[in-house]
Order: sequence, then C-alpha cells, then structure tokens
Amino acid sequence: MTVHDIRDILAADKATVGTWLQLPSPDVAEIMARAGYDWVAVDMEHGSFGPSALPDVFRAIEAGGSAPFARLPLAEKVWIKAALEAGAKGLIFPMIESREQLDRAVDLATYPGQDTWRDAGQTADEYRGVGFCRANGFGQFFDSYRSNVTPEIFIVAQIEHVRAVEQIDAILSHPRLDAIMVGPYDLSGSMGLTGQFDHPDFKAVMEKIAAACRRQRARMGLHIVTPDEAELARQIANGARFIAYGIDTVFLWQNARRPVQQ
Repeated sequence: MTVHDIRDILAADKATVGTWLQLPSPDVAEIMARAGYDWVAVDMEHGSFGPSALPDVFRAIEAGGSAPFARLPLAEKVWIKAALEAGAKGLIFPMIESREQLDRAVDLATYPGQDTWRDAGQTADEYRGVGFCRANGFGQFFDSYRSNVTPEIFIVAQIEHVRAVEQIDAILSHPRLDAIMVGPYDLSGSMGLTGQFDHPDFKAVMEKIAAACRRQRARMGLHIVTPDEAELARQIANGARFIAYGIDTVFLWQNARRPVQQ
C-alpha cells in the first residue's frame, strides 16, 4: 500500500483504515502491517519510540505491505525531520490549533522550492533541512526521493482543542492537508468535559467539525481505540474517511489475559 493507493481510496469517497503502534518492536510492526491495514502509524507521542527505533520499524511496516506513518510528539522541526529521514510516508501532526501552526508544520516537512501551494512570490521562513538519510538511500537516491516522494508525504492534522474548532475552516482549507483526525479525549478535556462524549456541548462541537469537513470537502478522521467492528461501520456510515483502528497494546490486552479457571 502506498500513499497514492490511499489517496485513490479517499478520492473514491471510501474509508482508509490503518492502525496504531505503541511498542517499538519491528516484529509487532510487521504483524500489524500484515493484518491488512492501509497504513500503520507509529505513536511517538505516547508510545515508547525514540528516533533510533524508527528505521527498523518503518522497514517492517513496509515489508508487511502497509504505508509507514508517524504521529509526532510535537509538530516541530526536530521531530518532523527525524520521522521523515527515517522513512515515514505520512505525518500526523498533534494539537493543531490554527492555520498558521499547520502552515509552519507543513513547511518543515517540505524541501525548499516545493511549496507549490503558496501564492507566487511567497516563501516560508523555514523549510525542511536537506541531507542524506535512510529515506533517500543515504544519498544514492536523493534526486528521486526529492522529486517523487517528498511532494507526496501524506499530511494529517489532529484536532484536539476547542481553539482549533474556532479556526476549523482555515485549517481544513490548507491545500496540502489530506485528512484530519479528531482527538476526542483532548478535545473534550479542553471544554472541561473530559470523556463526556454524550454531553450536548461536545456533540455540538463534533457536528461543527463534521459540517466544516463537508463544506470544505475535507476528510474527517478519528481513532477507534478499542476495536469494535460495529463502531467502525457506524463511523464510516457517518462520513469518517481516515480511521485508526485499535492499538497494538490494546489488541494484546484483549487477547492476552489468562482464562478464568472454574
């Protein structure tokens, strides 16, 4: 599965379904990829991943047939560069609260001269640093990587604060944005309603986000943390198109408990 395949799925108005990793194990990563997901996202925010673990995990994801994505701990230069240079084909930016913040994050994932979405004459204050790395074959395939891979990096913004909802149309209109992913716990927490997903105010905010996605023709996304096939079907029917399904640690917990002996 490539980012081109994933974009083709979205272009057909179908859901792309991936999964989430917290354990820094190439074996676990390969198993999750071989389970049939379109993409597998390494959780660098809450998982146990440092930059040195990424190359082997990304290799394992690709060997299993999925696209390697990374959810960053911060949408900042050091983390964006580390994930891309290790071979990430998609980036999930956490806590995006404004168009300006998203602009900067996308700039930091972009080589100079590749910001074709900007108006003529506009330039960024800072771009992605240029160097040899695992992603470009340590320099052997730099030109091909720069021309063919970097312009296609899959970009996802996480909507996790009520401040982001106030700028949702500006965020969704970014030309390089492929999808958003709502973080319901953080979003509800920012409203003083942590985990109260049935609260009318939280439901109203979720509908505001969904309406903005319809208005901007953007792809709504979310994370179904506890695997539930009925919930997956329900969310797809409700319009979700970028879905993370489960977590390696949750799958393990669900099936690892010792049976109760009578």
